[in-house]
Amino acid sequence: MILRSLLLIAFSSLVQMGALGAVAARMHMPLISLTSDVAWVRINQLGYTPSGIKVAVLGAKADVSITTFALHDAATHKQVYEATAGKNFGAWGPFQHTWRLAFTDFNKPGTYYIKAGDVQSATFRIGADVYTGTADFCLQYMRQQRCGYNPYLKDSCHTQDGFSVYGPMPDGTHIDARGGWHDATDYLQYVTTSANATYHLLAAYRDFAPVFGDHYQASGLNGKNKVPDVLDEARWGLDWLLRMHPRADWMFNQIADDRDHRGMRLPNQDTLSYEGPGRQRPVYFCTGEPQGLKKYMNRSTGVASTAGKFASAFALGASLLNDKDAGYAKRLEERALSAYRLGIAHPGVCQTAPCGAPYFYEEDSWKDDMELAAAQLATLKNDSQLLAQAQQWAREEPVTPWMGADTARHYQWYPFHNFGHSELATKSSGREWMEMYRTGIDAVWQKARSNAFYRGIPFIWCSNNLTASFAIQCGLYRRVTGDETYRELEQACIDWLFGCNPWGTSMVVGMPATGDTPVDPHSSFTHLHNYPVSGGLVDGPVYTSIYKGLLGITLHGGDEYAPFQSDLVVYHDDFGDYSTNEPTMDGTASMVYLLAMQEYEVNHLKKTIVGNWPHVSYSHGGIIRGDSTRKALALVFTGDEFADGGSHIAKVLRECRVKASFFLTGRFYRNPAFAPVIRELKQDGHYLAGHSDQHLLYCDWDKRDSLQVTRTQFESDLAANYDALAHWGVSRDQAGYFLPPYEWYNDTIASWALADGLKLVNFTPGTRSNADYTWPQMGAQYRDSREIYESVVNYEKTHASGLNGFMLLTHIGTTPERIDKFYFKLRKMVRYLQSENYRLLTVPELLQP
Repeated sequence: MILRSLLLIAFSSLVQMGALGAVAARMHMPLISLTSDVAWVRINQLGYTPSGIKVAVLGAKADVSITTFALHDAATHKQVYEATAGKNFGAWGPFQHTWRLAFTDFNKPGTYYIKAGDVQSATFRIGADVYTGTADFCLQYMRQQRCGYNPYLKDSCHTQDGFSVYGPMPDGTHIDARGGWHDATDYLQYVTTSANATYHLLAAYRDFAPVFGDHYQASGLNGKNKVPDVLDEARWGLDWLLRMHPRADWMFNQIADDRDHRGMRLPNQDTLSYEGPGRQRPVYFCTGEPQGLKKYMNRSTGVASTAGKFASAFALGASLLNDKDAGYAKRLEERALSAYRLGIAHPGVCQTAPCGAPYFYEEDSWKDDMELAAAQLATLKNDSQLLAQAQQWAREEPVTPWMGADTARHYQWYPFHNFGHSELATKSSGREWMEMYRTGIDAVWQKARSNAFYRGIPFIWCSNNLTASFAIQCGLYRRVTGDETYRELEQACIDWLFGCNPWGTSMVVGMPATGDTPVDPHSSFTHLHNYPVSGGLVDGPVYTSIYKGLLGITLHGGDEYAPFQSDLVVYHDDFGDYSTNEPTMDGTASMVYLLAMQEYEVNHLKKTIVGNWPHVSYSHGGIIRGDSTRKALALVFTGDEFADGGSHIAKVLRECRVKASFFLTGRFYRNPAFAPVIRELKQDGHYLAGHSDQHLLYCDWDKRDSLQVTRTQFESDLAANYDALAHWGVSRDQAGYFLPPYEWYNDTIASWALADGLKLVNFTPGTRSNADYTWPQMGAQYRDSREIYESVVNYEKTHASGLNGFMLLTHIGTTPERIDKFYFKLRKMVRYLQSENYRLLTVPELLQP
């Protein structure tokens, strides 16, 4: 970034995160009134979702007391909610006292403000649409950062790039390196950040495609082109990366160097000379050795960090673009493989190159990059050897090292979160990889839990980038595991970025439009011509010790946030502070992914935690129906303590030449009395799978979101179920579908099952088949066999899709109190379904794409 070469940081003197709570010494004085001149309420200016976590933070600069706070309707000013303020977290930053004001259980959409004593917050919204369009908004900054043709300026820049340095070709050889994005306010370009940004954009499209619009052409100019704008932007990045890896044995890492930092100018007016031919800029070849054209050198040891980033972006791009542009996807696949091979051949880090100053991106990790590359290539090539390599890389760097640390060098541990672990969790049992995520998250949580803002992220340069990345890791962990333990920490990171911080400002330029956002960022666009850099994520607060060590910083417009600076940390919305207020391209790309995740979860998620197959239907994370356009269904039987129908059911299925699916508990599999039935079912080739071990009730009947078991209880019980099944020669891999006990579960249970390598299924609602367990003494709940049979026939006759895709559930045995056994009507039901031309399949056969 611009003027980074002036950075003078004595890292050994950085304030330790463990001492955050003691930064502002408490002043002992009598309690005073809670008024707006001594206390402030900070909120997420973007707003809160009705079902999401909702917390504000109150900070006071004097000895005050607070017991309650209230929400007021912003239109009527009527109080609509009151709650206790809770724990006083004490001193932090500029404040002597701090409280977290939680109002999560208030979910009525509207516009509100918080009042505590005489202190009133800014207004904010509660609504399902608070994140709508926010990811697309941030793409504005990505387009504005384009090099080559710049759609914002409607002009071109750096069209003659560039000339080679350090390569096997003679220095000065022309290399076509046009395109890509400028890194920040400066015009340097790095594969390190650009490949990571490209991956974020591609992953955002893959994971959350419905949130993105089509308002711009591939050139970045206004106009639709039937391609989501995020994919257009990702392809802009891919095009440049292909130029930087033009052949299997050539790989470049960087365009320009710190000679760029010689003044402010728009990119299309960049006439800076690099002592090369014409207006070309140097293009640095990846040698795997230390580089630096003048006084200073980096500490490169290999090329794997860059090669891995190339390979992962190319491999994901090839997967996503194959059906849109097969020739282009093939090129990406070839370059993904060649980049990965270079990484294998030259392990180590490929740092960016300094020139006239000793500062550069000091990346010290590369195994995370190779893990992600191998994982993506394993998907692309369906290659088990590549998957095994990815798993090995993961085990060699399980936790991104900055997590839990008090400080780090600039971009020392980059990318700031490892996408590789979540990729592995989609390809195999996620428990091991998600435990790696959890360990890193918990290390941050142990530092965050003691302060009201829940800050456990070090205030090093680009602290906002770390914050966005960390929130992504929290979200990925939560989505895969269903574990909500760190949900409030995740939300606190998002809230911080949008104003729930000591300065009360959003860190994204122009968002929200009516909020306090950066208006004087360190940007040539804004400083020289008042052009907004909308959507850009600024660097964010830094330790005061860092700020005081910088040269060349002068605040030009005074410090409007002066009351909120502290000995711990500072932030300035001033062009002169290049350390806290400069937008970055890669940080903004992370925000695109993070905000897309938020919008998708609120407005587009259709409970597809266990998969994303368009041909099946879901409820609460479980698959409840197969393809409703295909005339096929599955007969499903569950069992726990009764097996009286087992032999009859087996006989009927054998006579009708039908295979069915049996989901049985561990108690059932271990019961010696049931062994003949199990043996018969297995010999006949029926599908055998799990139904829990002890037939636990996972969640409350009335409050479905309320769990009745811990994750440890769930996993140990499920393990016992599958151990019992293994004694019958059926492995977990052979029984990958799981049907919960009582046919009752929620999203968390479904995601826990997924993390254990299982897909949760349940019966298809609509008929009374699952009521065959009832008995007369149950009164109105009782269903006799005639009614059950007729419900199946009537549904088939009265619905356009009939029983297509149904998982029709009955029980292998029922209580002796039920004399009218429905399994004696099984032959009649099977013959009827066959007469209607239904194919009767096992669950795996029914649900296969």
